[in-house]
Amino acid sequence: MPTKIKSVLFVCMGNICRSPSAEAMFRDKAKQAGLDIEVDSAGTIAYHQGNPPDKRSIAAGVKRGLSFDGMTARQVELEDFAHFDLILAADNQNLQDLQRICPAPFKSKLALILDFCEFDENAAIYVEVPDPYYGEGDGFELVLDLLDNSCSQLVQRIQRGSI
Repeated sequence: MPTKIKSVLFVCMGNICRSPSAEAMFRDKAKQAGLDIEVDSAGTIAYHQGNPPDKRSIAAGVKRGLSFDGMTARQVELEDFAHFDLILAADNQNLQDLQRICPAPFKSKLALILDFCEFDENAAIYVEVPDPYYGEGDGFELVLDLLDNSCSQLVQRIQRGSI
């Protein structure tokens, strides 16, 4: 019998670009689907702890109707592994960092955000959500395109009970 997902944690390195964007995107998609799911985000490092999401992430997300209200960066805590049903990392390095600190009974909760992506011409070349922090141009838009795809698929799988 499939596990009922009631909580999802999105993780990137600093919790100011990719994971808060994923939190905002998934929260919006889950709400539209009528799902009551706890959603949060965190980073594998504490460097930006207490800061709001990157202004470029917010600007790109707001254009798509996403809300970043009340979000502040925080670091993953050991309690998160027991608390959240699904913990999704933006890239392989963050997934490895999570696997290193995750207690053994909870390792099955870990995956990559894009593991849920439906591959199309845009998403086919990506297995990780690229970090737009140091980039210029449309990196934040690309992140949102990938998250839109993956979060839509994740919501559908949760609705079907196939995760």
